[in-house]
Amino acid sequence: MRTSGEFLRSLEDGRAVYYRGELVPSVVQHPVLGICARHAAKLFGVARECPDPALGSSISRYFLPSRSSEDLSARHRLIYESTLACNGVFNISQAIGSDALSAAAIVARAVDRSNGTAYADRVEAYRQRVASGDLTVAVAQTDVKGHRARRPHEQADPDLYLRVKEVRADGIVVSGAKAHTTQAAVSDEIIVLPTRAMSDRDADYAVAFAVPAATPGLTMVARPVEELEGNDQALLSRLDFESETLTVFHDVFVPSERVFLCREHAFAGPLAVGFATHHRFTAVSYRAATANLYLGTASLVARTNGIEGASHVRDKLLRLVVYKEIMRMSALAAADAPLFQEGFAVPNPLYTNLGKLYSNQNFASVLEALVDLAGGIAATLPSRADFENPDEHGMLQKYLAGAEGADRRVEVLRLAKELGVSTFAGYMLTLMMHAEGSVEASKLALLRDYDLGEAERLAEGILAAATLDRKPE
Repeated sequence: MRTSGEFLRSLEDGRAVYYRGELVPSVVQHPVLGICARHAAKLFGVARECPDPALGSSISRYFLPSRSSEDLSARHRLIYESTLACNGVFNISQAIGSDALSAAAIVARAVDRSNGTAYADRVEAYRQRVASGDLTVAVAQTDVKGHRARRPHEQADPDLYLRVKEVRADGIVVSGAKAHTTQAAVSDEIIVLPTRAMSDRDADYAVAFAVPAATPGLTMVARPVEELEGNDQALLSRLDFESETLTVFHDVFVPSERVFLCREHAFAGPLAVGFATHHRFTAVSYRAATANLYLGTASLVARTNGIEGASHVRDKLLRLVVYKEIMRMSALAAADAPLFQEGFAVPNPLYTNLGKLYSNQNFASVLEALVDLAGGIAATLPSRADFENPDEHGMLQKYLAGAEGADRRVEVLRLAKELGVSTFAGYMLTLMMHAEGSVEASKLALLRDYDLGEAERLAEGILAAATLDRKPE
């Protein structure tokens, strides 16, 4: 098991990362991306060690295959607690990569039976490698997609979905780009997965593999972290946040032992869906913890405003409690009633997608509750420079006092501003609507998997009884 210092030193490997138009010489020393790196490093201070029988040594629980309901429950607790340890900001560094490996291990067995390949052995060997090295692993799944009404092979530019460009005796060459690749700039490895089901004409796009983040030909363009840069009163974002990249593969060579799917188009869809199920279980687990950010801040802002006893305040706090606990209930239910595929315990897709859909559709109401409790001052709060100016300080102390005094109220309002009315709020709203799958993706998964048989049989029984009652004597 690595230390946070060992992890940070591993990122000094010459990876190609751009931020605001400049090549970043060190993601660890960068004033913005360095916060992402130190956030990722916090994982190494979280209790996550467990024995791995296959390796005969201790590894991060993230990389232990889930074989039972108990394993999934333990995974939920780890995700929840590690999110709290990172100030309510999800630490994706080993969670998403292990989600991808779980899905890949299941699908690889099906591919091997069908095609006589040896992908399952490759996936397990790779799992053991990252587990024994205690590596962090990002996942690149979402293609840039180009013309959204066209399939991958119909695009004007063939690289608008990541594709196999060449097959060699010792590996493959890939080209294309993936969007929204969270924490790739500060991860050891990147796993690539297909984003959708593929037809036979899309076979070149049915590909899954893993590469080190410093692989030649791999370039990452990090998004600007405006929630930090544009808010001089930011509190949370100076401690923890995660960044995403546009991850470009320009003729990247992938050795055969790191290839987990190559042109077996019939299995691209199952791999994409399998990953989504595992990762949405991760989503409802961390979102339950992240909800504490909004619930705790809403409670504190009500107290500093002196309105914690009002009925409408209790109603809004209850709304946040319901949001948080529905996330946790869905995770616990999904762990308690897993499906079993190829010897692996898979979080129940119904309960996972129900919780995820609820989160997608109701996060805006979480923001509304926080902003309403904080009041308009959250948006119009004077700057930090004003509070630090001796000529203004006394005046601001006098007029911004609350039930607990100006200093306390202003600090709580700064956090409410960051969470509810700043660029961070817009980022979180987008994240909660689209990360781990959009509203429509969750709806499709629910309708695809839900068994209407029980409900239809109940209705059919009533119809049958009514028909008998109407028959003539």
